[in-house]
Amino acid sequence: MNRSKMFTSILWTGTDIFMAFLLGPILRKVSLSTRKEIISWLMPKMVFYMPTVASVTTTAGYFLASKMGLITLESPIVYWITMVLIIVTVMLIQGLGILLPTNIRVYYELRKKEPDMTKVQRLMRRYVKVVATQAILQIVIIFIMANFATGYFFK
Repeated sequence: MNRSKMFTSILWTGTDIFMAFLLGPILRKVSLSTRKEIISWLMPKMVFYMPTVASVTTTAGYFLASKMGLITLESPIVYWITMVLIIVTVMLIQGLGILLPTNIRVYYELRKKEPDMTKVQRLMRRYVKVVATQAILQIVIIFIMANFATGYFFK
């Protein structure tokens, strides 16, 4: 369980970092036709990939925390777990409420004979900002998990 949690966490965080900090700036510098080709190929895949990786990571994290005895009301563990739950809830809302609908809107816009590339650019700017926020939140969760693993704050 620990290995699957680590692997899916790496996939999820790595994809967010790649999308926000590498692919986003590259897409801003290429021609509109190239951008259209990349986005129309990538978006349908992301609609299935990201929710799957996020769901598996979250589920594996819950079972790992349960196995480690971290599902408790003891102080200070309960505060850290509460923080993780808040972060995961924010990420869930962002993912299902912003990222997934944006993927679908961009995909359908690009399928039109004459897509409105200004609209696509606007949607993708928002998308990249939310993905960057998710990458930062994931790094915070990694920091919290490292504290659980080392027991640094629990001494």
